Amino acid sequence: MLLLQPKLNNNPYKPIPLSIADAELYLVQKTFCPTDADRYFKYLLSAIKWKQENIVLFGKRMQQPRLTAWYADYGKNYKYSGLQWQPEPWNSLLLEIKDKVELVSGVKFNSVLLNLYRNGNDSMGWHSDDEPELGRNPAIASLSLGGTRNFQLKHRIRTSVPNQTVPLAHGNLLIMKGPTQHCWKHQIPKTKKVVEPRINLTFRNII
Repeated sequence: MLLLQPKLNNNPYKPIPLSIADAELYLVQKTFCPTDADRYFKYLLSAIKWKQENIVLFGKRMQQPRLTAWYADYGKNYKYSGLQWQPEPWNSLLLEIKDKVELVSGVKFNSVLLNLYRNGNDSMGWHSDDEPELGRNPAIASLSLGGTRNFQLKHRIRTSVPNQTVPLAHGNLLIMKGPTQHCWKHQIPKTKKVVEPRINLTFRNII
């Protein structure tokens, strides 16, 4: 497992390309100033309509090991792991965050999937964001707020390509474009380390 941890540059608000085969990845180390990032985290933790849904995985129904929520433009439903999400309407703070993510990434989004990892036991298994409603070569912007968690990637086809790990810290924005979702899977693994709660917002476009 290779650790991808780019050095700080002169402009931490500028996307940094990450060199990974068959992928187009960028990391923004500071999407917001620390005061705003803290404010957003505290608001989302209490104001979002968090749910712990049952999903179908390998033919079995089980509870998701995290809390989730789906906010989007009207009619932008989303289906994955046997779940059919109907969106909650945008609130003013989510729109404020979305505006900044769109400015930094250069991409317009109409929806966001939020995940709350309460502790190290909460996780996300291996998957790709390649559902039909996301279209071909989707652009996805993944914002992290709160505790640092490892974002791991493994190639879907080329076993000779080493797995990658990107530590995502408070305020980091990971932008995934091009063939990334078709060539790579990713996960947030469980950890025995003591970690602070983390909120992840993955902005995307439903077509």
